[in-house]
Amino acid sequence: MICLELLFGFLRIGLFSFGGAYAAIPLIREVVLSYGWLTEEKLSDMIAVSESTPGSIIVNMATYIGSAQAGVPGAVIATLAVVLPAFLIVILLTVLLKDLTKNSVFRFALGSMKACVVGVILATGVFMILTNCIGSVWGVSVDRATILMTAALGAVYFGSRKIVKNGISPILLICLAGAAGVFVYGR
Repeated sequence: MICLELLFGFLRIGLFSFGGAYAAIPLIREVVLSYGWLTEEKLSDMIAVSESTPGSIIVNMATYIGSAQAGVPGAVIATLAVVLPAFLIVILLTVLLKDLTKNSVFRFALGSMKACVVGVILATGVFMILTNCIGSVWGVSVDRATILMTAALGAVYFGSRKIVKNGISPILLICLAGAAGVFVYGR
């Protein structure tokens, strides 16, 4: 039964997670919480850990949750379920739309979708910042340390763009955030 839940849950994520992992976080959140595979806090932790490990957030999360729920078979089923739709869709679109990319209306539509995906990513980022700094919608609990770390990391990121052409390396920023989290929370 759990393997079928993993299959259908991650197939749904794989089918509707257009725009990359960041745009899919609201869908991932809904599916993972509805099946009870992770708590809200664990989900935030998984997103943070996935940021500092190789591979996409969706694949890392599918493999982890599948493994935690049903061992190796669960990991294989969840991982395949999340990547199979994209694999099949890309092959199908490549065959069907080969000549369509020359059409200016089609290119305009793709450009418009990029703006929508950026909006979803921005909304997800703001939601995560507010959730971690202020708490959930139902229970407000201000975490001053998290607010200060978020502000400091934002200042480092945007300040470095003024000093260095491309700004600080994302890898270095992730390492700084991890070190700050270890220092502040002692984990």
